[in-house]
Amino acid sequence: MATLKELRDERLRKLADLRSLGVNPYPAKATRSHDLNAVHNDFVALEGQPVTVVGRITSIRKFGKIAFVVIKDETGSLQLFWAQKDEASANRDNSELLIADISLLDAGDFIEATGKVIKTKTGEESVDIGSLRLLTKSLRPMPTAQDGFTNKEERLRRRYVDMNVNDDVRQRFIRRSKFWQATRDILNNNQFTEVNVPVLEHTTGGADANPFVTHMDALGQDFYLRISHELPLKRLLGAGFEKVYDIGPRFRNENYSDEHLPEHIAMEWYWAYANWRDGMKFMTDLYRSVLQTTFGTLQFKLGQFDVDLAKDWEELDYVQTIKDRYDIDPLDCEISQIQDALKANHLEVEKTENIARGIDKLWKNIRKDIAGPVWLVNTPLFISPLAKVNPDRPATTQRFQAVVAGSELCNGFSELNDPQEQLQRFVEQQQMRDAGDDEAMMLDIDFIEMLEYGMPPACGLGFSERVFWIFEGVSAREGVPFPQLRSEIDETTKTIYPTLYK
Repeated sequence: MATLKELRDERLRKLADLRSLGVNPYPAKATRSHDLNAVHNDFVALEGQPVTVVGRITSIRKFGKIAFVVIKDETGSLQLFWAQKDEASANRDNSELLIADISLLDAGDFIEATGKVIKTKTGEESVDIGSLRLLTKSLRPMPTAQDGFTNKEERLRRRYVDMNVNDDVRQRFIRRSKFWQATRDILNNNQFTEVNVPVLEHTTGGADANPFVTHMDALGQDFYLRISHELPLKRLLGAGFEKVYDIGPRFRNENYSDEHLPEHIAMEWYWAYANWRDGMKFMTDLYRSVLQTTFGTLQFKLGQFDVDLAKDWEELDYVQTIKDRYDIDPLDCEISQIQDALKANHLEVEKTENIARGIDKLWKNIRKDIAGPVWLVNTPLFISPLAKVNPDRPATTQRFQAVVAGSELCNGFSELNDPQEQLQRFVEQQQMRDAGDDEAMMLDIDFIEMLEYGMPPACGLGFSERVFWIFEGVSAREGVPFPQLRSEIDETTKTIYPTLYK
């Protein structure tokens, strides 16, 4: 079997032959009158009519003076029938080829074909080529579906190949686009204003996460890549906006897992004069609408869980759930009790363990077995530094989190807008940070100043594309088109470009 380098060298020879014919193998202009699926769908009306189609060659079969070339575009595949015609000529300046040049074409090349829509003797809907232009000469062979392209590392490194060979992967990212478009449509239809807030921040906050640090030469200062959209969007509430949201990347300098990536897309909205109960109802409707639009159903088999988003959502009390499972009252306990419970359940106990982090680990150990959908409520105040106190249970907050298939799929609450209380909670978080908790929030004094000018009561919520990954049934890396991987140059590439990699 020929090596990649040998196959590439053969295509380079063909490239040289094309150039010697006066053919530009990479012209800028392409023309298309119909996509390939349209030729099939409108075949009755188009039969006998001229069309111009474009696409990537997937196969070439030549039999004497005729050939069958199959191409594909984003909509589907189509056969081209190419027969030698005595009167045929080629405008090389226009990158045109004759059937006599077919040996210079390969699977993977992009072409443009003009001709009449026909049905071959075998009944195949086709285009009878009158003229053919080369649009792009490919230098590396594309694997076929029959060859298989299943090595996970290779697939993730060359996702552009993966999506060509495995159409189900390409369809996944069409659904991902639908997911975010449906989310945006619902927010827009409910009079939310989309505002893009900065990625670079002097002080980052809005979540428990370790940030990435970068440096801005123009100001001579370090900045953080945002871990959340929250604090800038709430500043907009103070500025007079009443419904705002942003969809975009956020960055958390943490390890990879099936549910987490250091870079991912997230959405957050903030709604003035609404509270957590308003937000809970809105999000129940939003989930149903977005998932129905994206997947065409509200019933899912997610691993071991059967999930029906159409049914009424239950509410799960955070404090009571911890009591029932571990016989620990999260509102009145010692760190030693939590450490004992962590050890008993084979969970990690860190040197910097504190009550907030320990209780959260215990909760996540319960969460992994919950099918849902449920709303988690009555979260303790000490692990919700940006949420309003629940007046009915002052040691808890007006916070709500969706739990589905063992995962938390959003985080919302009645927003804290008392500047003095917020400052105290920031101070407590900063003390945790100074004690070694890198994920505790930073003290953002500018945000406190905004609150002193006044921010209306509001509800806010955020979720990441983990929601899509869960319902798509894939891991985080499989759920994004181009996941970050350790930089590597393979040996074949070094062989092909010896002057670059000596």
